[in-house]
Amino acid sequence: MSLDPKDWKAFRKTAHTMLDVSLDRMQSSREGRVWTPVTDELAKSIREPLPKAPSDYEDITAALEEIIPYAPGNIHPRFFGWVNGAGTPSNILAEMAGAAMNVNAGSRNHVAPHIEQQVIRWMAEVMGMPKETSGLVVTGTSMATIVALKAARDFHQKKHEETNPDACLVGYTSEQAHSCIGRAFDLLGICKENLRKIKCNENFEMDLDALKAQMEEDRAFCHIPFAIIGSAGTVNTGAIDDLEGIADICEAEDLWFHVDGAFGATAILSEQAKDRLSALSRVDSLGFDFHKWWQVNYDAGCVLIRDPLIHRQAFARRPEYLRGKERGLAGGKFWAVDYGPELSRGFRALKVWTHIKTHGVDAIKEVVERNISQAQYLESLVKASSKLEMLAPVSLNICCFRYKFESGADHKNNDIVVQLQESGIAAPSTTTINNTLAIRVNITNHRTQQADLDLLVGAVIEIGDSL
Repeated sequence: MSLDPKDWKAFRKTAHTMLDVSLDRMQSSREGRVWTPVTDELAKSIREPLPKAPSDYEDITAALEEIIPYAPGNIHPRFFGWVNGAGTPSNILAEMAGAAMNVNAGSRNHVAPHIEQQVIRWMAEVMGMPKETSGLVVTGTSMATIVALKAARDFHQKKHEETNPDACLVGYTSEQAHSCIGRAFDLLGICKENLRKIKCNENFEMDLDALKAQMEEDRAFCHIPFAIIGSAGTVNTGAIDDLEGIADICEAEDLWFHVDGAFGATAILSEQAKDRLSALSRVDSLGFDFHKWWQVNYDAGCVLIRDPLIHRQAFARRPEYLRGKERGLAGGKFWAVDYGPELSRGFRALKVWTHIKTHGVDAIKEVVERNISQAQYLESLVKASSKLEMLAPVSLNICCFRYKFESGADHKNNDIVVQLQESGIAAPSTTTINNTLAIRVNITNHRTQQADLDLLVGAVIEIGDSL
């Protein structure tokens, strides 16, 4: 029994209907609520018994139409929480082609490796890295960090295996760095305690004097520094570490230089930020996301590794049933499984490739520039109000501020954010800056306009006044 449609004509009609529904959703992304909580009725309907019989196409379409309004809301121009890209309708075209091909992009000789390697070549060019730079399109920066730090760990373990086989490797990052770095240490068996969290300066950037002092202390206890992980856009404030300074230290100390550039690496396209990111050309590895500021639909991240041999040596261990051939389907020079932990991989590179070909890098650059300017505009609105105050400088595209209450400020500012979300007006998030709760506004959306920020500030003040 085949699972293909018994009636292809009817299925085509259903598919076209669903395409129209999807495009309608994206075309109307500026309208209505930002976030809509899942209703009790919908949650209850989802908890149905395991289906044993097939459903009509009309029923499936109706079910999909029903759930579409209940996404997080990040396609809306006033989704400001966390760091989520807004996606584009052009991605739907690539997703349809990818679904029809149903490619496993982990191995073998077909079009996916060619597309993926072209994306890597483009990204090496954008970041100023060498032409021979290796890399993969992965789920996101969390996976990119694991891939990069495994290559770093293996390389340094091998370097010290003769002189100090029981060496305790330690790495360094700032106290503002993303939690995925600690998780990567844990998963790689390095131990989270061997990741030193270095204090930051008043701009929330890693303090390089404190970094050097910690390295000296570790060496005094016979620990071996092996990697420094810099941040190109911290999640809390968008701060960019002194990457040139870190690169100098890594070169002098023969350490691996990795940068977490989840969203901030993209700002190398920006005239306002590119000077602070010039050291991306000096990294040993870099992780960043296409599904954030590049506006590719979820999920799509990237890892770049300067030395392709070190990268391959970290993962290339094929069993006999995956042996390559000179010719045929088992041929091909690039198998992604030799460069990462996954054999079964979706064809993520297709939507990245299609997105870049559709829009061009200049359009992405324009979005980045505009979002950075919008964050600065929001900062000016906050500073112009006697009722609001900034809690951190705007380094990139994130603005952290609060309503000034005489008492219970943290609790009430949290209430402001929840009311904004539940009302559907906007969806900022919260974080803690110097032990103070902040309303955190991230602008990583090609649909956001200045009027959206005016509306946000007006709503924050109105709710704050009512509290």
